[in-house]
Amino acid sequence: MTAPVPLLPAPEARLTRYGRLRDRVLLDPDWGRAIRWLAPLVITAVAAVLRLIGVAHPHELAFDETYYVKDAWSLWTLGYEGTWGDGANQAFPSGEDLPLSDQGAFIVHPPLGKWLIALGMAIGGPENSGGWRLATALFGTASVLLVYLIARRLSGSVVVASVAGTLLAIDGLSIVMSRIALLDGILTFFILLGVLFVLIDRQRTIPVLERRDPDAPDPFWGPVLWRRPWLVAAGLALGAACAVKWSGLYVLAGFGLYVVVTDALARRRAGVVLWPTAAAFRQGPVSFVLLVFPALAVYLVSWTGWLVTAGGYDRKSDANPLLALWKYHESMLGFHVGLSRGHPYASPAWEWPLLLRPTAVWVDPSPSGCGTDHCIGVISAVPNPLIWYGGVAAAVYLIYRLVRSWITRQPVGPELTVPLVGLAVTYLPWLMFPERTIFQFYTVVMMPFLVLALAMTLRIIAGKREDPLYRRQSGERTVMIFLVFVVLVSAFFLPLWTGMSVPYEFWLLHNWLPGWV
Repeated sequence: MTAPVPLLPAPEARLTRYGRLRDRVLLDPDWGRAIRWLAPLVITAVAAVLRLIGVAHPHELAFDETYYVKDAWSLWTLGYEGTWGDGANQAFPSGEDLPLSDQGAFIVHPPLGKWLIALGMAIGGPENSGGWRLATALFGTASVLLVYLIARRLSGSVVVASVAGTLLAIDGLSIVMSRIALLDGILTFFILLGVLFVLIDRQRTIPVLERRDPDAPDPFWGPVLWRRPWLVAAGLALGAACAVKWSGLYVLAGFGLYVVVTDALARRRAGVVLWPTAAAFRQGPVSFVLLVFPALAVYLVSWTGWLVTAGGYDRKSDANPLLALWKYHESMLGFHVGLSRGHPYASPAWEWPLLLRPTAVWVDPSPSGCGTDHCIGVISAVPNPLIWYGGVAAAVYLIYRLVRSWITRQPVGPELTVPLVGLAVTYLPWLMFPERTIFQFYTVVMMPFLVLALAMTLRIIAGKREDPLYRRQSGERTVMIFLVFVVLVSAFFLPLWTGMSVPYEFWLLHNWLPGWV
Protein backbone atom coordinates (compact mmCIF):
# COMPACT_ATOMS: atom_id res chain seq x y z
CA MET A 1 0.00 0.00 0.00
CA THR A 2 1.42 3.39 -0.94
CA ALA A 3 1.67 6.11 1.65
CA PRO A 4 -0.98 8.83 1.41
CA VAL A 5 0.17 11.95 -0.40
CA PRO A 6 0.01 14.97 1.93
CA LEU A 7 -2.35 17.62 0.78
CA LEU A 8 -0.62 20.91 -0.06
CA PRO A 9 -2.34 24.23 0.50
CA ALA A 10 -3.51 26.07 -2.55
CA PRO A 11 -0.96 28.59 -3.88
CA GLU A 12 -3.19 31.44 -2.69
CA ALA A 13 -3.18 30.02 0.85
CA ARG A 14 0.58 29.64 1.13
CA LEU A 15 2.60 32.34 2.87
CA THR A 16 5.56 34.13 1.38
CA ARG A 17 8.93 33.93 3.12
CA TYR A 18 8.26 37.28 4.72
CA GLY A 19 4.78 36.14 5.78
CA ARG A 20 6.15 33.00 7.44
CA LEU A 21 8.80 34.99 9.30
CA ARG A 22 6.29 37.65 10.35
CA ASP A 23 3.80 35.11 11.70
CA ARG A 24 6.50 33.05 13.41
CA VAL A 25 7.72 36.13 15.30
CA LEU A 26 4.57 38.14 15.97
CA LEU A 27 2.28 35.20 16.74
CA ASP A 28 4.70 33.72 19.25
CA PRO A 29 3.58 34.97 22.71
CA ASP A 30 7.08 35.80 23.97
CA TRP A 31 8.61 37.08 20.74
CA GLY A 32 5.48 38.99 19.81
CA ARG A 33 5.38 40.79 23.16
CA ALA A 34 9.09 41.63 22.91
CA ILE A 35 8.78 42.98 19.36
CA ARG A 36 5.81 45.16 20.30
CA TRP A 37 7.95 46.80 22.97
CA LEU A 38 11.30 46.78 21.19
CA ALA A 39 10.16 48.14 17.80
CA PRO A 40 9.14 51.62 19.00
CA LEU A 41 12.10 51.80 21.42
CA VAL A 42 14.67 50.95 18.74
CA ILE A 43 13.13 53.30 16.18
CA THR A 44 13.02 56.13 18.72
CA ALA A 45 16.62 55.41 19.69
CA VAL A 46 17.69 55.68 16.03
CA ALA A 47 15.83 58.98 15.78
CA ALA A 48 17.54 60.23 18.94
CA VAL A 49 21.02 59.38 17.61
CA LEU A 50 20.37 61.20 14.33
CA ARG A 51 19.00 64.26 16.14
CA LEU A 52 21.18 64.59 19.22
CA ILE A 53 24.69 63.56 18.15
CA GLY A 54 26.59 66.71 17.20
CA VAL A 55 23.54 68.93 17.67
CA ALA A 56 25.78 71.75 18.97
CA HIS A 57 27.22 72.20 15.45
CA PRO A 58 27.37 74.88 14.19
CA HIS A 59 28.34 76.95 17.23
CA GLU A 60 26.59 80.04 15.94
CA LEU A 61 23.06 81.25 15.33
CA ALA A 62 21.86 79.62 12.12
CA PHE A 63 19.08 81.00 9.93
CA ASP A 64 16.02 82.06 12.00
CA GLU A 65 17.67 81.04 15.26
CA THR A 66 18.59 84.71 15.28
CA TYR A 67 14.97 85.34 16.33
CA TYR A 68 13.95 82.37 18.42
CA VAL A 69 17.11 81.78 20.45
CA LYS A 70 17.33 85.44 21.40
CA ASP A 71 13.61 85.59 22.19
CA ALA A 72 13.94 82.44 24.31
CA TRP A 73 16.76 83.86 26.40
CA SER A 74 14.85 87.13 26.75
CA LEU A 75 11.79 85.23 28.03
CA TRP A 76 13.95 83.37 30.54
CA THR A 77 15.60 86.62 31.68
CA LEU A 78 12.75 89.14 31.57
CA GLY A 79 9.56 87.09 31.27
CA TYR A 80 8.83 88.71 27.90
CA GLU A 81 10.66 89.37 24.64
CA GLY A 82 12.96 92.35 24.99
CA THR A 83 14.92 94.32 22.41
CA TRP A 84 18.40 93.28 21.36
CA GLY A 85 21.19 95.68 20.44
CA ASP A 86 23.84 95.45 17.76
CA GLY A 87 26.23 92.53 17.85
CA ALA A 88 23.85 90.13 19.60
CA ASN A 89 24.46 87.33 17.11
CA GLN A 90 28.21 87.59 17.54
CA ALA A 91 27.91 87.72 21.35
CA PHE A 92 25.85 84.57 21.75
CA PRO A 93 28.56 81.96 21.04
CA SER A 94 30.56 83.36 23.98
CA GLY A 95 27.58 84.32 26.13
CA GLU A 96 29.34 87.50 27.24
CA ASP A 97 27.99 91.05 27.15
CA LEU A 98 24.66 90.11 25.61
CA PRO A 99 23.06 93.39 24.49
CA LEU A 100 19.54 92.77 25.84
CA SER A 101 17.43 95.72 26.96
CA ASP A 102 14.17 95.61 28.93
CA GLN A 103 12.26 97.49 26.23
CA GLY A 104 9.54 95.24 24.84
CA ALA A 105 10.01 94.00 21.27
CA PHE A 106 7.25 93.41 18.72
CA ILE A 107 7.15 89.63 18.31
CA VAL A 108 4.82 87.84 15.90
CA HIS A 109 4.69 84.28 17.30
CA PRO A 110 3.19 83.07 20.60
CA PRO A 111 5.69 82.28 23.36
CA LEU A 112 5.31 78.57 24.21
CA GLY A 113 7.87 77.22 21.75
CA LYS A 114 10.40 79.83 22.84
CA TRP A 115 9.79 79.00 26.50
CA LEU A 116 10.64 75.37 25.71
CA ILE A 117 13.81 76.42 23.89
CA ALA A 118 14.65 78.56 26.92
CA LEU A 119 14.56 75.49 29.19
CA GLY A 120 17.45 73.98 27.27
CA MET A 121 19.32 77.26 27.41
CA ALA A 122 18.77 77.45 31.15
CA ILE A 123 20.57 74.12 31.49
CA GLY A 124 23.60 74.97 29.36
CA GLY A 125 23.66 78.75 29.43
CA PRO A 126 23.16 81.21 26.57
CA GLU A 127 26.52 80.33 25.01
CA ASN A 128 25.77 76.60 24.70
CA SER A 129 24.54 75.93 21.16
CA GLY A 130 23.57 72.39 22.17
CA GLY A 131 21.34 73.93 24.82
CA TRP A 132 19.69 76.15 22.20
CA ARG A 133 18.69 73.07 20.23
CA LEU A 134 18.05 70.57 23.01
CA ALA A 135 14.28 71.13 23.10
CA THR A 136 13.79 70.84 19.34
CA ALA A 137 15.95 67.68 19.24
CA LEU A 138 13.96 66.03 22.03
CA PHE A 139 10.60 67.01 20.58
CA GLY A 140 11.71 65.88 17.12
CA THR A 141 12.70 62.50 18.56
CA ALA A 142 9.39 62.21 20.39
CA SER A 143 7.53 63.02 17.15
CA VAL A 144 8.94 59.82 15.64
CA LEU A 145 7.48 57.82 18.53
CA LEU A 146 4.12 59.56 18.08
CA VAL A 147 4.06 58.67 14.38
CA TYR A 148 4.70 55.03 15.33
CA LEU A 149 1.83 55.11 17.84
CA ILE A 150 -0.54 56.80 15.39
CA ALA A 151 0.31 54.33 12.62
CA ARG A 152 -0.13 51.45 15.06
CA ARG A 153 -3.66 52.61 15.88
CA LEU A 154 -4.54 53.29 12.26
CA SER A 155 -3.27 50.00 10.88
CA GLY A 156 -3.26 47.60 13.83
CA SER A 157 0.10 46.41 12.50
CA VAL A 158 3.49 46.54 14.19
CA VAL A 159 5.14 46.25 10.78
CA VAL A 160 3.28 49.19 9.24
CA ALA A 161 3.89 51.30 12.34
CA SER A 162 7.59 50.40 12.27
CA VAL A 163 7.85 51.42 8.61
CA ALA A 164 6.12 54.76 9.29
CA GLY A 165 8.26 55.52 12.34
CA THR A 166 11.49 54.56 10.57
CA LEU A 167 10.67 56.68 7.52
CA LEU A 168 10.26 59.76 9.72
CA ALA A 169 13.30 58.87 11.82
CA ILE A 170 15.62 58.89 8.79
CA ASP A 171 14.01 61.73 6.83
CA GLY A 172 16.23 64.74 6.26
CA LEU A 173 13.68 67.50 6.73
CA SER A 174 12.66 66.07 10.09
CA ILE A 175 16.30 65.59 11.12
CA VAL A 176 17.34 69.13 10.19
CA MET A 177 14.34 70.78 11.85
CA SER A 178 15.12 68.79 15.00
CA ARG A 179 18.73 70.04 15.00
CA ILE A 180 17.99 73.75 14.77
CA ALA A 181 16.16 75.96 17.27
CA LEU A 182 13.13 76.90 15.21
CA LEU A 183 9.48 76.54 16.22
CA ASP A 184 8.23 74.20 13.51
CA GLY A 185 9.59 70.97 15.00
CA ILE A 186 7.95 71.72 18.36
CA LEU A 187 4.73 72.60 16.53
CA THR A 188 4.86 69.22 14.79
CA PHE A 189 5.11 67.38 18.11
CA PHE A 190 2.04 69.00 19.63
CA ILE A 191 0.01 68.49 16.44
CA LEU A 192 0.86 64.78 16.42
CA LEU A 193 0.07 64.50 20.12
CA GLY A 194 -3.34 66.06 19.50
CA VAL A 195 -4.02 63.74 16.57
CA LEU A 196 -3.11 60.71 18.67
CA PHE A 197 -5.54 61.82 21.37
CA VAL A 198 -8.28 62.38 18.75
CA LEU A 199 -7.73 58.82 17.51
CA ILE A 200 -7.99 57.40 21.03
CA ASP A 201 -11.21 59.37 21.54
CA ARG A 202 -12.58 58.02 18.25
CA GLN A 203 -11.76 54.42 19.14
CA ARG A 204 -13.51 54.77 22.51
CA THR A 205 -16.47 56.86 21.39
CA ILE A 206 -17.45 55.39 18.01
CA PRO A 207 -18.49 51.98 19.46
CA VAL A 208 -20.74 53.76 21.95
CA LEU A 209 -22.38 55.82 19.20
CA GLU A 210 -22.77 52.80 16.89
CA ARG A 211 -24.47 50.66 19.50
CA ARG A 212 -28.06 50.02 18.50
CA ASP A 213 -30.31 50.24 21.53
CA PRO A 214 -34.03 49.61 20.82
CA ASP A 215 -34.85 50.91 24.28
CA ALA A 216 -32.96 54.18 23.83
CA PRO A 217 -34.95 57.14 25.22
CA ASP A 218 -34.35 59.23 22.10
CA PRO A 219 -33.81 57.17 18.92
CA PHE A 220 -34.25 60.28 16.80
CA TRP A 221 -31.13 62.02 18.20
CA GLY A 222 -28.93 59.46 19.87
CA PRO A 223 -26.86 60.10 22.99
CA VAL A 224 -25.00 63.29 23.90
CA LEU A 225 -21.58 62.37 25.31
CA TRP A 226 -19.84 64.64 27.80
CA ARG A 227 -17.45 62.12 29.29
CA ARG A 228 -14.69 62.25 26.68
CA PRO A 229 -11.36 62.84 28.48
CA TRP A 230 -9.28 62.09 25.41
CA LEU A 231 -11.04 64.83 23.47
CA VAL A 232 -10.14 67.22 26.28
CA ALA A 233 -6.55 65.98 26.08
CA ALA A 234 -6.59 66.62 22.33
CA GLY A 235 -7.76 70.17 23.01
CA LEU A 236 -4.89 70.72 25.45
CA ALA A 237 -2.33 69.39 22.96
CA LEU A 238 -3.68 71.34 19.99
CA GLY A 239 -3.95 74.44 22.17
CA ALA A 240 -0.24 74.02 22.86
CA ALA A 241 0.31 73.79 19.09
CA CYS A 242 -1.51 77.11 18.65
CA ALA A 243 0.65 78.57 21.44
CA VAL A 244 3.75 77.67 19.42
CA LYS A 245 2.52 78.94 16.04
CA TRP A 246 -0.86 80.17 14.90
CA SER A 247 -0.93 77.61 12.11
CA GLY A 248 -1.95 75.15 14.83
CA LEU A 249 -5.39 76.78 14.62
CA TYR A 250 -6.01 75.13 11.25
CA VAL A 251 -5.28 71.72 12.76
CA LEU A 252 -7.57 72.42 15.72
CA ALA A 253 -10.39 73.45 13.38
CA GLY A 254 -9.80 70.63 10.89
CA PHE A 255 -9.73 67.81 13.40
CA GLY A 256 -12.61 69.37 15.30
CA LEU A 257 -14.63 69.08 12.08
CA TYR A 258 -13.33 65.52 11.67
CA VAL A 259 -14.73 64.67 15.12
CA VAL A 260 -18.16 66.03 14.18
CA VAL A 261 -18.25 64.20 10.83
CA THR A 262 -17.20 60.86 12.30
CA ASP A 263 -19.75 61.32 15.09
CA ALA A 264 -22.43 61.86 12.45
CA LEU A 265 -21.47 58.77 10.44
CA ALA A 266 -21.44 56.63 13.56
CA ARG A 267 -24.97 57.77 14.42
CA ARG A 268 -26.12 56.93 10.91
CA ARG A 269 -24.72 53.40 11.27
CA ALA A 270 -26.58 53.13 14.56
CA GLY A 271 -29.88 53.96 12.87
CA VAL A 272 -30.33 57.40 14.44
CA VAL A 273 -33.02 59.15 12.41
CA LEU A 274 -31.71 62.71 12.57
CA TRP A 275 -28.04 61.78 12.53
CA PRO A 276 -26.59 64.87 10.79
CA THR A 277 -28.56 67.29 12.93
CA ALA A 278 -27.78 65.40 16.11
CA ALA A 279 -24.04 65.40 15.42
CA ALA A 280 -23.91 69.06 14.38
CA PHE A 281 -26.32 70.73 16.80
CA ARG A 282 -26.51 68.46 19.83
CA GLN A 283 -23.17 66.70 20.14
CA GLY A 284 -21.33 69.37 18.15
CA PRO A 285 -21.56 72.16 20.77
CA VAL A 286 -20.52 69.69 23.48
CA SER A 287 -17.51 68.57 21.44
CA PHE A 288 -16.66 72.22 20.82
CA VAL A 289 -16.59 72.92 24.55
CA LEU A 290 -14.51 69.83 25.29
CA LEU A 291 -12.00 70.57 22.52
CA VAL A 292 -11.76 74.34 22.13
CA PHE A 293 -12.05 75.58 25.72
CA PRO A 294 -9.02 73.57 26.92
CA ALA A 295 -7.11 74.79 23.86
CA LEU A 296 -7.97 78.39 24.68
CA ALA A 297 -6.91 77.90 28.31
CA VAL A 298 -3.50 76.53 27.28
CA TYR A 299 -3.02 79.37 24.82
CA LEU A 300 -3.74 82.04 27.44
CA VAL A 301 -1.51 80.36 30.03
CA SER A 302 1.36 80.44 27.54
CA TRP A 303 1.18 84.27 27.68
CA THR A 304 1.58 84.37 31.48
CA GLY A 305 5.03 85.98 31.31
CA TRP A 306 3.71 88.83 29.20
CA LEU A 307 0.58 89.23 31.34
CA VAL A 308 2.25 89.35 34.77
CA THR A 309 5.08 91.70 33.76
CA ALA A 310 4.86 95.30 32.65
CA GLY A 311 7.57 95.61 30.02
CA GLY A 312 6.23 93.54 27.13
CA TYR A 313 5.33 95.13 23.81
CA ASP A 314 1.97 96.93 24.02
CA ARG A 315 1.50 95.60 27.57
CA LYS A 316 0.32 98.99 28.82
CA SER A 317 -1.93 99.75 25.85
CA ASP A 318 -4.98 99.04 28.04
CA ALA A 319 -5.60 98.82 31.77
CA ASN A 320 -7.25 95.44 31.20
CA PRO A 321 -4.40 93.00 30.40
CA LEU A 322 -6.67 90.77 28.30
CA LEU A 323 -7.75 93.73 26.17
CA ALA A 324 -4.12 94.75 25.81
CA LEU A 325 -3.33 91.21 24.68
CA TRP A 326 -6.17 91.38 22.16
CA LYS A 327 -4.74 94.61 20.69
CA TYR A 328 -1.32 93.02 20.49
CA HIS A 329 -2.83 90.10 18.58
CA GLU A 330 -4.43 92.50 16.12
CA SER A 331 -0.96 93.88 15.38
CA MET A 332 0.46 90.36 15.01
CA LEU A 333 -2.32 89.43 12.58
CA GLY A 334 -1.63 92.51 10.50
CA PHE A 335 2.03 91.54 10.24
CA HIS A 336 1.31 87.96 9.15
CA VAL A 337 -1.27 88.98 6.55
CA GLY A 338 0.96 91.66 5.04
CA LEU A 339 4.30 89.80 5.08
CA SER A 340 5.60 89.86 1.50
CA ARG A 341 9.29 90.69 1.76
CA GLY A 342 11.52 88.86 -0.67
CA HIS A 343 13.88 86.11 0.47
CA PRO A 344 16.28 83.96 -1.58
CA TYR A 345 14.80 80.77 -0.10
CA ALA A 346 11.14 81.81 -0.28
CA SER A 347 8.91 79.12 -1.79
CA PRO A 348 5.16 79.54 -2.37
CA ALA A 349 2.97 76.67 -1.25
CA TRP A 350 2.13 75.52 -4.79
CA GLU A 351 5.83 74.63 -5.22
CA TRP A 352 6.04 72.47 -2.10
CA PRO A 353 4.80 69.15 -3.55
CA LEU A 354 7.40 69.50 -6.34
CA LEU A 355 10.19 70.26 -3.84
CA LEU A 356 11.53 73.07 -6.02
CA ARG A 357 13.23 75.26 -3.38
CA PRO A 358 14.32 73.58 -0.14
CA THR A 359 15.91 75.80 2.49
CA ALA A 360 19.61 75.85 3.33
CA VAL A 361 19.67 76.87 6.99
CA TRP A 362 23.47 77.14 7.26
CA VAL A 363 26.33 77.36 4.79
CA ASP A 364 30.08 77.52 5.39
CA PRO A 365 31.70 78.12 1.98
CA SER A 366 35.26 77.42 3.07
CA PRO A 367 35.54 74.87 5.88
CA SER A 368 38.56 72.64 6.39
CA GLY A 369 39.02 68.97 7.03
CA CYS A 370 37.37 67.34 4.02
CA GLY A 371 40.59 66.14 2.37
CA THR A 372 40.48 68.45 -0.67
CA ASP A 373 41.24 72.09 -1.40
CA HIS A 374 37.65 73.05 -2.12
CA CYS A 375 35.25 72.11 0.70
CA ILE A 376 31.81 73.25 1.76
CA GLY A 377 29.67 72.77 4.85
CA VAL A 378 25.89 72.87 4.38
CA ILE A 379 22.82 72.14 6.46
CA SER A 380 20.04 71.75 3.90
CA ALA A 381 16.45 71.12 4.97
CA VAL A 382 15.78 68.94 1.93
CA PRO A 383 13.77 65.81 2.75
CA ASN A 384 14.77 62.39 1.57
CA PRO A 385 13.55 62.73 -2.04
CA LEU A 386 12.21 59.15 -2.19
CA ILE A 387 10.18 59.64 1.00
CA TRP A 388 8.92 63.05 -0.11
CA TYR A 389 7.88 62.21 -3.66
CA GLY A 390 6.67 58.78 -2.56
CA GLY A 391 4.56 60.42 0.15
CA VAL A 392 3.06 62.91 -2.31
CA ALA A 393 2.22 60.09 -4.75
CA ALA A 394 0.74 58.05 -1.89
CA ALA A 395 -1.45 60.98 -0.83
CA VAL A 396 -2.79 61.30 -4.38
CA TYR A 397 -3.49 57.57 -4.42
CA LEU A 398 -5.34 57.74 -1.08
CA ILE A 399 -7.47 60.57 -2.47
CA TYR A 400 -8.35 58.32 -5.40
CA ARG A 401 -9.23 55.48 -3.01
CA LEU A 402 -11.37 57.84 -0.94
CA VAL A 403 -13.31 59.12 -3.95
CA ARG A 404 -13.80 55.58 -5.25
CA SER A 405 -15.10 54.44 -1.86
CA TRP A 406 -17.58 57.29 -1.76
CA ILE A 407 -18.82 56.49 -5.28
CA THR A 408 -19.22 52.79 -4.52
CA ARG A 409 -20.58 53.51 -1.00
CA GLN A 410 -17.94 51.40 0.67
CA PRO A 411 -16.93 52.15 4.28
CA VAL A 412 -13.84 54.31 4.74
CA GLY A 413 -11.50 53.67 7.66
CA PRO A 414 -9.33 56.14 9.58
CA GLU A 415 -6.19 54.68 7.98
CA LEU A 416 -7.39 56.42 4.82
CA THR A 417 -8.89 59.61 6.18
CA VAL A 418 -6.53 60.64 9.01
CA PRO A 419 -3.41 61.09 6.81
CA LEU A 420 -5.48 63.07 4.29
CA VAL A 421 -7.10 65.27 6.94
CA GLY A 422 -3.66 65.90 8.43
CA LEU A 423 -2.26 66.91 5.04
CA ALA A 424 -5.27 69.10 4.30
CA VAL A 425 -4.98 71.14 7.50
CA THR A 426 -1.19 71.51 7.31
CA TYR A 427 -0.94 72.35 3.60
CA LEU A 428 -4.11 73.78 2.05
CA PRO A 429 -4.32 76.92 4.27
CA TRP A 430 -0.96 78.12 2.92
CA LEU A 431 -2.38 78.18 -0.60
CA MET A 432 -4.62 81.06 0.49
CA PHE A 433 -1.58 83.35 0.84
CA PRO A 434 0.19 83.23 -2.54
CA GLU A 435 1.98 86.56 -1.98
CA ARG A 436 3.18 85.84 1.56
CA THR A 437 6.85 85.03 2.18
CA ILE A 438 6.87 81.36 3.21
CA PHE A 439 9.40 78.53 3.05
CA GLN A 440 9.63 74.86 2.09
CA PHE A 441 10.75 73.93 5.62
CA TYR A 442 7.22 74.68 6.87
CA THR A 443 6.38 71.27 5.41
CA VAL A 444 8.05 69.57 8.38
CA VAL A 445 4.52 69.64 9.84
CA MET A 446 3.21 67.84 6.75
CA MET A 447 5.96 65.24 6.76
CA PRO A 448 4.42 62.90 9.39
CA PHE A 449 1.17 62.73 7.43
CA LEU A 450 3.02 62.09 4.17
CA VAL A 451 4.88 59.29 5.94
CA LEU A 452 1.60 57.85 7.23
CA ALA A 453 0.10 58.02 3.73
CA LEU A 454 3.19 56.32 2.32
CA ALA A 455 3.17 53.56 4.94
CA MET A 456 -0.52 52.83 4.32
CA THR A 457 0.06 52.75 0.56
CA LEU A 458 3.08 50.44 0.89
CA ARG A 459 0.85 48.10 2.88
CA ILE A 460 -1.60 48.03 -0.03
CA ILE A 461 1.24 47.41 -2.50
CA ALA A 462 2.53 44.51 -0.37
CA GLY A 463 -0.84 42.82 -0.70
CA LYS A 464 -3.34 41.15 1.61
CA ARG A 465 -3.35 37.60 2.91
CA GLU A 466 -6.18 36.63 0.58
CA ASP A 467 -4.34 37.85 -2.52
CA PRO A 468 -2.76 35.26 -4.85
CA LEU A 469 0.73 34.11 -3.88
CA TYR A 470 2.42 35.70 -6.89
CA ARG A 471 0.71 39.02 -6.10
CA ARG A 472 2.01 39.01 -2.52
CA GLN A 473 5.49 37.97 -3.56
CA SER A 474 5.84 40.72 -6.12
CA GLY A 475 4.26 43.31 -3.83
CA GLU A 476 6.48 42.49 -0.86
CA ARG A 477 9.57 42.45 -3.07
CA THR A 478 8.67 45.90 -4.44
CA VAL A 479 8.18 47.35 -0.98
CA MET A 480 11.45 45.90 0.34
CA ILE A 481 13.46 47.21 -2.61
CA PHE A 482 11.92 50.67 -2.16
CA LEU A 483 12.73 50.73 1.57
CA VAL A 484 16.34 49.66 0.93
CA PHE A 485 16.79 52.53 -1.51
CA VAL A 486 15.20 54.94 0.98
CA VAL A 487 17.80 53.99 3.60
CA LEU A 488 20.65 54.34 1.07
CA VAL A 489 19.45 57.78 -0.02
CA SER A 490 19.25 58.92 3.60
CA ALA A 491 22.82 57.74 4.16
CA PHE A 492 23.87 59.63 1.02
CA PHE A 493 22.26 62.90 2.18
CA LEU A 494 23.18 62.65 5.87
CA PRO A 495 26.35 64.82 5.57
CA LEU A 496 24.20 67.66 4.19
CA TRP A 497 21.66 67.29 6.99
CA THR A 498 24.26 67.51 9.77
CA GLY A 499 26.60 70.18 8.37
CA MET A 500 29.64 67.99 7.70
CA SER A 501 32.54 69.43 5.73
CA VAL A 502 32.46 67.71 2.32
CA PRO A 503 34.19 68.16 -1.04
CA TYR A 504 32.46 70.66 -3.27
CA GLU A 505 31.92 68.05 -5.99
CA PHE A 506 30.23 65.74 -3.46
CA TRP A 507 27.84 68.55 -2.53
CA LEU A 508 27.02 69.13 -6.21
CA LEU A 509 25.94 65.49 -6.54
CA HIS A 510 23.09 66.21 -4.10
CA ASN A 511 21.59 69.09 -6.08
CA TRP A 512 19.11 67.06 -8.08
CA LEU A 513 17.07 70.09 -9.16
CA PRO A 514 18.26 73.63 -10.07
CA GLY A 515 16.50 75.16 -7.05
CA TRP A 516 18.40 72.93 -4.61
CA VAL A 517 21.63 74.88 -5.10
